[in-house]
Amino acid sequence: MSDNAELDLRHGGLVHHFLEDSGKASPNSQAVEDAFGSWTYAELLAHSQAFSAWLDEKGIGRGERIVVQLPNVRQTVAVFFGACRRGIVFVPLNPGMKPFHLGSVIADADPRLVIAEDETAAARLHDLTDLPVFALDTLWPDVERLRAEKAGTEPVEVSPEDLAVLIYTSGSTAAPKAVACPHQQIAFAASSINAVLGYRRDDVVFCRMSVSWDFGLYKVLISTLTGAKLVLAGGEPDIALLKSMRETGATMMPIVPSLASMLTTLARRDTEGAPTVRMFTNSAAALPQATIEKLREAFPGVQVVRMYGQTECKRISIMPPELEHERPDSVGLPLPGTTVEILDEDGRSLPPGEPGEITVTGPHVMAGYWRAPELTARAYRRDEHTGAMRLHTGDYGHLDEDGFLYFVGRRDDMFKRKGTRMSTVEIEAAALDIPGVTAAVALPPTDTRDLALVVASDLAPHDVLRRLAERLEAAKVPAICRIVNDFPLTLNGKSERKQLARLIDGGDR
Repeated sequence: MSDNAELDLRHGGLVHHFLEDSGKASPNSQAVEDAFGSWTYAELLAHSQAFSAWLDEKGIGRGERIVVQLPNVRQTVAVFFGACRRGIVFVPLNPGMKPFHLGSVIADADPRLVIAEDETAAARLHDLTDLPVFALDTLWPDVERLRAEKAGTEPVEVSPEDLAVLIYTSGSTAAPKAVACPHQQIAFAASSINAVLGYRRDDVVFCRMSVSWDFGLYKVLISTLTGAKLVLAGGEPDIALLKSMRETGATMMPIVPSLASMLTTLARRDTEGAPTVRMFTNSAAALPQATIEKLREAFPGVQVVRMYGQTECKRISIMPPELEHERPDSVGLPLPGTTVEILDEDGRSLPPGEPGEITVTGPHVMAGYWRAPELTARAYRRDEHTGAMRLHTGDYGHLDEDGFLYFVGRRDDMFKRKGTRMSTVEIEAAALDIPGVTAAVALPPTDTRDLALVVASDLAPHDVLRRLAERLEAAKVPAICRIVNDFPLTLNGKSERKQLARLIDGGDR
């Protein structure tokens, strides 16, 4: 955090105050743009208030939930803030989520109603639930009517402790798992993140991430907190991405490794000149150093910020932008106002340099898992000395003498082979250091196969393993290497490990 960075906590811990404050301070500034048009802050505020009034007409009350499966459009932002300002819980689901998961997630969220993109999507959802399902394009004329009547402008009682959002996360089982996110935790997290990153009112935030994912949702939050302009992208074809960034004047852009690789590939072929991006922020998985360097080459003067976090507390650490060239193996410093501690298996605090479980305390630690007390009790535990709620991440790492955090791997990433403890993270990092390897996933050994590596590369498998042996101890070199042309990705842009494991175990090429 820079010396003059301060947490902006004027919002009083209520998420919708982000929009209301910017709506009053900069009513005529551009707030949000999608493929179909844009709204000023005054227009976004008015639409959110009108949607709030629509919810009131439907009899939805404080603490009840609405499930929303919508694309990145302006109306999604208005729906989010409109729900928040009535104390109604916003439950966003990725538009790509399939019926297999949709039915169980909707049942788990126990909402009062569901909103889909259009009549076709609504019809599919009608087959999964007996709840009322509304298509956005058919309900929105009612919202416009209420906006014309200036409905929904009256204040309503919402507490900072009220839930604002349920974020459903992917897990190792098919059972739904939602992180319960109250207003005050979300508001603190957004403010603390911005204290480090320094979004500005003149920024244009180009977001290709779905608002159903917290990485995308927090771009909505931080943009409105600072009065910046948010561009909701994703509808354009990949080949037109740089053009869209140029035309919108993008200055801030969240990325995941797969998107970063696409950007560098497009930039090599582009002849129009780099968009004026001043900062990329990375999440989901570690960004290879080679990709970082390519981004800096393709976008002169850009800062590439490394971050680490979990939905359970949103963000854990950020490498301060002014230190982006230092400690390339670190994921940065804990958020302002929070504490990261490394614990051993007995819960004892470990000194700098000693690896253990990463634990987090602070006002950003969420309220646990929705209707899952046993799961919550395992991850969220009271510090016996301070009484503060501590998140046990299940991730492993260490701190250095200056308080910088180093991520070693997730619990499922850690394993022993030939008597040596290792993680998939270090194997993947070594593979990505090999020229010609653009993506890599290491798969731990199972009862039926040895340690395996899947890479995207023009190299032969034996060449990859030979060069890997030059970088790693013998025990850490996989026995199997498979080359693929395209990596399957999750809805959030992460590598789909289960599908890659099936490829290896099934022997498919």
